[in-house]
Amino acid sequence: MFLVFNKQKIISYLVAFSTVAILFAGASFFIPTYEDTIETAGRVSKLLPIYCVKTEEKKVSLTINCAWNADDIDKILDTLNKNQVKVTFFMVGDWVDKYPEAVKKISALGHEIGNHSNTHPHVNQMTLEKNEEQIKECANKIERLTGKRSTLYRGPYGEYNDIVITATKNQNHKTIQWSLDTLDYKGLTGDEMWNRLKDKLKQGDIVLMHNGTLHTADALDKIISNIKEKGYEIVPVSELIYNENYIIDANGMQKIE
Repeated sequence: MFLVFNKQKIISYLVAFSTVAILFAGASFFIPTYEDTIETAGRVSKLLPIYCVKTEEKKVSLTINCAWNADDIDKILDTLNKNQVKVTFFMVGDWVDKYPEAVKKISALGHEIGNHSNTHPHVNQMTLEKNEEQIKECANKIERLTGKRSTLYRGPYGEYNDIVITATKNQNHKTIQWSLDTLDYKGLTGDEMWNRLKDKLKQGDIVLMHNGTLHTADALDKIISNIKEKGYEIVPVSELIYNENYIIDANGMQKIE
């Protein structure tokens, strides 16, 4: 009886010890690092891009994706110049190849040029190395034409995951999304675009537009005028976001720590 009792106790101790060891090993294996996670409300979460910025200043950013043609670029630039507004153009590398004079003109007029990948692929389906290659190639093309290297990146189709954002960071870029979408690529008129923005617009917003659409060039003056009438200043994304001592919350809002 004595021997049986001790045998059972020994077995119990061994099982308990093994369970603790396995749990400890598992916890150690899954401890995240700062490089591959962000902290949201005290919890570890996936990496997020910047959708908008928490700021007390009445500033917003207009961003224009360039991936199709360049037929309306001169009209867009004339409207921006007339309104004394600088914006951020996110360019695909293939677009840079096709329209080098447009790229140089945009840069010469003081607008910011962001990186929108080299060939506009579905980046969520790609490896870290392929994502870095897409960003690097586009950045090289922009730099060759303008003398300035891009520092902001927007994934094609608005796609991102931890791999994409890690690749962006590795290439010294920040990943930028948007908080308001004009849906101009769907052929909306200027009035329809503004109706999407007018009741939602707030300081720190990043607005998505595209060139090469049916009405964007014609609608731009109205959009800018209405934004200004609400008391907002329009600035390039790099003048809106923070470069250090910040966090990105669960909603993609960039905040000072």
